Amino acid sequence: MNKIFSDTLEQLNVVQEELIKVYDTEDPWVDISFTPTIPHCSLATLIGLAIKVKLSRSLPPNMKTVVHITPGTHNTEAAINKQLADKERVAAAIDNPSVMRTVNQCLKGRE
Repeated sequence: MNKIFSDTLEQLNVVQEELIKVYDTEDPWVDISFTPTIPHCSLATLIGLAIKVKLSRSLPPNMKTVVHITPGTHNTEAAINKQLADKERVAAAIDNPSVMRTVNQCLKGRE
């Protein structure tokens, strides 16, 4: 089995507790930075989307989430961060059955 696909994002240090910030204000929100395993990781957008989906399933509906790549850790971080911040693009991805099958497979057994 390919090791990169059998480990969790935590085990690969893609998601780290110290890169998660929770702001418990009148408008609560969560800010998560994730660090791809390599600077040209082709799965970075999928990882970001999976994190957003996991948060939407786990947090209260009024909790805003911001998911982005840790600065300086990916060759196309600005473009990917722009995609992850675009509500319409994220909604379109979530509405796409093929994309969601892949996201759900990523989250399977971890929810």
